[in-house]
Amino acid sequence: MKREVLLDTGPLVAFINSQDRYHNWAMSQWAQATPPLLTCEAVISEACFLLRGTKKGQTAVIELISRGVLHLPIRIEDHLKHLAWLLDKYNDVHMSLADACMVRMSELYSDSFLMTIDADFRIYRKNKKQAIPALMPPGM
Repeated sequence: MKREVLLDTGPLVAFINSQDRYHNWAMSQWAQATPPLLTCEAVISEACFLLRGTKKGQTAVIELISRGVLHLPIRIEDHLKHLAWLLDKYNDVHMSLADACMVRMSELYSDSFLMTIDADFRIYRKNKKQAIPALMPPGM
């Protein structure tokens, strides 16, 4: 059984932006991943915002979706109650909507792991008490 890779904003931005401090790490992780990598609308929005000053950065994100490298399997509106609960629960660590979506996706894709550079995922829990398997750069 193939383990799904959930993709957070940081590794997506680092993969596209060669000036990002995690670019080499992201390139290495992407080379080992089997597409499609699963992500969400909020991650795409964050990545496009962060890449707005990178030449062709935003279009690179859209192209990854177009080529089937990235897949957006959930719709925010289908998970509003749960996302609102997560945002409220983790309000003290300022959880973003993208983070809440990644937590929700980790619940829906139970055999997945999350590629991230966000150490808050050491705090967040799926199904209220389970650690989220995450792939992070060394030292995070």
